[in-house]
Amino acid sequence: MDRHKEYSNGEVTVLWKPEVCIHSAKCVGNLPEVFKPKDKPWIQVDNANTDAIMGTVKKCPSGALSYYMNAAGKPNIVQETVSENVKIEVLKNGPLMVHGKLSVTHDDGRIEEKPRATAFCRCGRSGNKPFCDGTHKT
Repeated sequence: MDRHKEYSNGEVTVLWKPEVCIHSAKCVGNLPEVFKPKDKPWIQVDNANTDAIMGTVKKCPSGALSYYMNAAGKPNIVQETVSENVKIEVLKNGPLMVHGKLSVTHDDGRIEEKPRATAFCRCGRSGNKPFCDGTHKT
């Protein structure tokens, strides 16, 4: 299921996919006036300009955050153009990050396309295996 939430300032709409989020808090650290995990709603897009919001969303390591420009209309699939190269990064005390477009074949044969970046669990405690859900932090 592709469950997501949308937050708009009239110019840009930010999409958040909670089941993809690894809670790295890069969004909170980069733009704390917009990304406030203790508030409801936790994404407050009226608190910064559109360029700042887009810049922060582009830094999301898991791809849980994405955006689209409202003037262009809502796309069927929100994804960024990525290079053909895949980069693998081992995060200290965190997941294995795979940057780039890839296909994940699950043990039941289901194929899942990942358009930008994917965090794979290294600790074995994730409730969303094989993907990281941030459980390693607790």
